[in-house]
Amino acid sequence: MTPFDTAQHPHRRFNPLTREWVLVSPHRTQRPWQGQVEKASPDERPTFDPACYLCPGNERAGGARNPAYDSVFVFDNDFAALLPTTPPATPSNPTDLLRAEAERGICRVVCFSPRHDLTLAEMSSASIRLVIDCWADQFAELSALPWMGYVQIFENRGAMMGCSNPHPHGQIWASASIPTEVAKESASQAAYYEEHGRTLLADYLAIEQQSGDRLVALNDHFAALVPWWAIWPFEVMLIARRPAATLPELTSAERNALAAILQDITTRYDNLFETSFPYSFGFHQRPSNSAAQGWHLHAHFHPPLLRSATIRKFLVGYELLAMPQRDITPEAAAARLREQSTVHYRHQEPAS
Repeated sequence: MTPFDTAQHPHRRFNPLTREWVLVSPHRTQRPWQGQVEKASPDERPTFDPACYLCPGNERAGGARNPAYDSVFVFDNDFAALLPTTPPATPSNPTDLLRAEAERGICRVVCFSPRHDLTLAEMSSASIRLVIDCWADQFAELSALPWMGYVQIFENRGAMMGCSNPHPHGQIWASASIPTEVAKESASQAAYYEEHGRTLLADYLAIEQQSGDRLVALNDHFAALVPWWAIWPFEVMLIARRPAATLPELTSAERNALAAILQDITTRYDNLFETSFPYSFGFHQRPSNSAAQGWHLHAHFHPPLLRSATIRKFLVGYELLAMPQRDITPEAAAARLREQSTVHYRHQEPAS
């Protein structure tokens, strides 16, 4: 009998952060594709779009007008999913099976640059550093509110990820309660720290650095890798090499390193299929007003593109009803990303 090989045979992989499993089916990469093919998003955009509600000086969809900003710009979301004025809910049903709780929160938009045509991949590291400083300041400000439970910083890039405007921007949703995924990670990290006296991700990163199979990029303060338990085809996790718990705790040198690795990974993404690569990206940090132990700052990239700029992965069928599943192994995905240049494809010299 052929010996078991994770590069060839179906198997499950465990995610110690969420304590959940993912099914990996590497043999399925050979199957033909006759599913839906997306239209590739055009890359060419003007530096300023008079119709864009995020560009400097323009009127937003809610009626307010943006200032003529020349750097990072933050404002309260005009169509926020959470509101700070939500009143307490009065229990109206006697059964625990039909529960509702009021949820207070604050939602903000962070414009990364006044230029409409940029993405993180094409911004300079110095410009990205300004965005990181803004994220850290916003996290500190919102976390200081006595009723705040968690501050989620994230970016949806690309129309297929639900981004309604291509102007470079991200969002912050701060909520009174701790979201589900964060609560799972918090419990796992606390339990690991209590047992081992070290953070879960510090020990995990040591394994990945020794192996190298899933590492994509590494600098003095941050590592980028395709996690052992990855679900999305080219999923990447950024991990701080020092176990800081939040963005405000990062030193100036660490913030510069984070800016550099964000530019590195987003450039590799764009180069992979020569397109403005879509993804959902966000940080996981220690919950607000919390002394939870074991938290280790990290970020997740969840990109849907599977085989090209026009073929994407959907979570359907077995994945919705049973458990997540992937075909491309994390090792193969990491190798594809490592092969990519760190010079953006739109700025490379043409091959002779």
